[in-house]
Amino acid sequence: MTVGRGTALIELANGRGVASLIGRTPLVRLRRFESKRGVRLFAKLEMMNPGGSVKDRPALYMILDGERTGKLTRRKTILDATSGNTGVAYSMLGAALGYRVKLIVPANAAQAKIRKMRAFGAELVLTPAIEGIDGAIRYARQLYEQEGDRYFYADQYSNPANPLAHYETTAVEIISQTNGAITHLVAGVGTSGTLVGTSRRLREFNPRIRIVEVQPDEEFHGIEGLKHMASAMLPAIYDSEAADIHEKVKTEEAEAMAREIALREGILAGISSGAALAAALRLYEELSEGNIVVIFPDSLSNSLRP
Repeated sequence: MTVGRGTALIELANGRGVASLIGRTPLVRLRRFESKRGVRLFAKLEMMNPGGSVKDRPALYMILDGERTGKLTRRKTILDATSGNTGVAYSMLGAALGYRVKLIVPANAAQAKIRKMRAFGAELVLTPAIEGIDGAIRYARQLYEQEGDRYFYADQYSNPANPLAHYETTAVEIISQTNGAITHLVAGVGTSGTLVGTSRRLREFNPRIRIVEVQPDEEFHGIEGLKHMASAMLPAIYDSEAADIHEKVKTEEAEAMAREIALREGILAGISSGAALAAALRLYEELSEGNIVVIFPDSLSNSLRP
């Protein structure tokens, strides 16, 4: 990860409206899921970002890096494929920073996210639902190949600024918020930027920290934002060795856990958050001591369908 290593790119967002509000999300104790002494559960509430998800961080970093390198200019439109949350972040930041945004989105993406993208003024192209996010990625790449001079193709699945955002912000916040006492990180993988970037910084801080990767248990699943890597186009930024433990979660288990999070903790976490906590609770049962941090990527309201 070499992009912007000298100075954290996030500093370039200072004084730029809503962009300066991204990050510094709260870490909360999930006491009502704890059943023994010595092991503590924490949730990193990424839905508290202004765009409503963890994807605000990489979207901002990719835009800032595009500006820094000269690849993004006022003459170009920000282009990418997205299943929703990154698209909302691009749209919000495009409106705030004065860029046009064009997004390629699977037709079965959550309507709440589609409405948010359009409310911020983004142009959307909906691709066949059956092709999923991989179909949207192929369309975006084809469009960029045909008219590359018109677009800044952010390419969240390949852009090193994606994991860098988490290396320079998410991980640093977690270390500070736990006073360096984190022993385990649990995160789902979609682009994989959150897990890859955060884990690298945490391991530099303490090589003994254990990393848990969470995926859906099958190709056709309902955990929006997560990828079943064995059946999907692998993101270029994905590192299969980033995690020490690999967990698979069923859609029904993730949905049930999201409901439990709301009922027990008063947090409207999304289905992908439910998947991450389901995996974290398996780990919890095996430990006699430790501090587990679980990434909650977004809220339930972002995943609601009509």
